[in-house]
Amino acid sequence: MNPPLQDIIKINPAIQAAIRRNTPVVALETAVVTHGLPRPKNHELACELEDIVQKAGALPATIGLINGDIVCGLNREQLIHLSESTNVRKISQRDFGAAVATHMDGGTTVAGTAIVAHAIGIKVFATGGVGGIHRNAPFDVSADLPVLARTPLVVVCAGAKAVLDLPATLEYLETMGIPVIGYQTDEFPAFYSRSSGLPVSQRVDNVETVVEIARFHFNLGIPSAILVVVPPPQEAAIPYGEIDELVKTAIDEAQAEGIHGASVTPYLLERMKVLTGGRSLKANLALLKNNARIASEIACAYSKPVPHLMAV
Repeated sequence: MNPPLQDIIKINPAIQAAIRRNTPVVALETAVVTHGLPRPKNHELACELEDIVQKAGALPATIGLINGDIVCGLNREQLIHLSESTNVRKISQRDFGAAVATHMDGGTTVAGTAIVAHAIGIKVFATGGVGGIHRNAPFDVSADLPVLARTPLVVVCAGAKAVLDLPATLEYLETMGIPVIGYQTDEFPAFYSRSSGLPVSQRVDNVETVVEIARFHFNLGIPSAILVVVPPPQEAAIPYGEIDELVKTAIDEAQAEGIHGASVTPYLLERMKVLTGGRSLKANLALLKNNARIASEIACAYSKPVPHLMAV
């Protein structure tokens, strides 16, 4: 017999009560804390994101693993622990069993966070950029994509990471029935960049429309997530043409050094920070904060009373 959900996921009582009352909650990942940002910026950013969510009227639900416990609603001490740990695993779908069984600390990816958030009834999740299909390696597909294809929640992001094959990633999203909703944009953002030249499946200009689309989508029994893509703030964004050339340089360097598999994306992101003179890190931090704010506004709109037929 499988253990009950409450024995698998340790849910902060305030978050559990908010979900039960249908008050706004926003899920936040921790892979960006454990593997995405340098110290001490990683811990500072985690706290800032929670503060942004709270100021917007929602409750932050930061998800991660502490000594093998899947925790939804990490406290500040636990966030410090994850941000400082040198023995921490990146947790995607395949990693939960091993990490729990061996009592590991872990930072949840988009896929890992989405699985936990949906399991306990959270409807909105804010992240930076989703994974996708790697350039020059169409067989290398992030676990984020198939998980999003079967996990119904609203995911707010700045598109897919710019180091990926964005056209192929968009094709995969279409094939898997994942709507790509451009928030105040007609183009798919390219993480550090506001545009990529690639179209979204639908543009919306306010959070109320996002919620209406989500309700109809989920009421039809469609199992996929809805991807709400938000351009990074203008003042921090980097032109896509400039980023694209630097990505090609970083990919050539990775191939020359024999880097492959799960190590590719972290390597490329670190190289982008160096090649842009730190501008990519500035853009990353700005878009994470912006996404958290917009996700909170969506969660607040989602929690408002609706007609009976749209009550999902």
